[in-house]
Amino acid sequence: MRKFIVFFLVLFLVFNFEKHVLANEPDISAEAAILIDANTGTILYEKNTHSKMFPASTTKILTAIIAIEKGNLEQKITVDKETPYEIKGSHISLEPDEVLTMKDLVYATLIESANDAATVIGKQISGSTEKFTKLMNSKAKEIGAKNSNFVNASGLHDDNHYTTAHDLAMIAKYAMENDLFRDIVSLYTYKIEPTNKKSDSRTLWSSNKLLYSTDKINVDGKNVTIKYDGIIGVKTGYTPEAQSCLVASAERNGQRLISVVLKTTGNNVFIDTHKLLNYGFDNFSSARLAFKNEFIDNIDVENGDKPIVTGIVGNDLYSLVPKGKENEVKRNIVLPEKISAPISKGQVIGKIELKLDDKIIDTVNIVSAMEINQKATFDVIAMNSKDSIFKKWWLWLIILVVGWRISVEFRRRRIRRRRKSYLYR
Repeated sequence: MRKFIVFFLVLFLVFNFEKHVLANEPDISAEAAILIDANTGTILYEKNTHSKMFPASTTKILTAIIAIEKGNLEQKITVDKETPYEIKGSHISLEPDEVLTMKDLVYATLIESANDAATVIGKQISGSTEKFTKLMNSKAKEIGAKNSNFVNASGLHDDNHYTTAHDLAMIAKYAMENDLFRDIVSLYTYKIEPTNKKSDSRTLWSSNKLLYSTDKINVDGKNVTIKYDGIIGVKTGYTPEAQSCLVASAERNGQRLISVVLKTTGNNVFIDTHKLLNYGFDNFSSARLAFKNEFIDNIDVENGDKPIVTGIVGNDLYSLVPKGKENEVKRNIVLPEKISAPISKGQVIGKIELKLDDKIIDTVNIVSAMEINQKATFDVIAMNSKDSIFKKWWLWLIILVVGWRISVEFRRRRIRRRRKSYLYR
């Protein structure tokens, strides 16, 4: 009976402990969501992060960053004759042959979420939407978004136009490293001056209420404004198939987060985003896990003018760690047993894996603290080479035979010289 009671007591404690741990994570209504450290990409929360989802207008994050990188923002662009009539959804009423700058089109794409502006950008950069989407998919894979496929520049629904919460987080992380992109998505309004087709200016308004709205939402039992303290972007999206989507980024005390919420309804998209960002700021702190120039180890050098190379940490590393676990982070140093010269100063020669609860949370490079030149002596070049001819047995046989023949010939000549000297005495 006593064992029976103890068993159920333990079971009760385990259940309640698990319940306590899980209660610390946010309750997210969206079908897929993720929260990452914007600096390192470390995942702080995830829900169905690799599930195939429709991105709606969050697609425009990728469209805009490509435009910023490849386009000339001051270039004047003439709207083609097809786009104004073939685009549905959000737009800024572009007209055929209307002239705007690339800058105006990018701002319209990110702030007003204009499908016509995004489409014109794609055609301008690549010549056609089809060619531009090839560029989009190539760029996405380069960034690390490997489970996405884009078939248009705007995010209008297509069954073959999809992404994942993880991929969108990677795309947003990359885009937010660009100063101009970051400046644009932090705005909620922008004015396009009159054009050759419009006599009045056009004022754009963002649907990202995190930037400005004083409307109230209930977050974990508290009524708060939708506007979020520290918000710096990024992009909303909606189609009937994708429902409400939102990629957001916020910064507090030097700690920057990116959240992605896909497929939810109404204000839940803002409630979920609040919950994710609150969870990140409340439960994680920035810890310095590595120091630039910190000594790691000396490594043997082959064929070098110095016998060892000193490995040091390449740069300072700060990473988000669960509060209270800063001292539990362990290091796994990955270095070769030896390395061959030449070695340049600053060359990457290894890495440190930072692990918490047996999971790698970040890595930092180990670099050479010095320059090591190749030892240019004959014995190193000839003898130490793996395929050196001096390691062939037959070569040494030839050397012995030749040496013996030279020795015999030398003795014969010495005998002949002695004989001649006797004849002339």
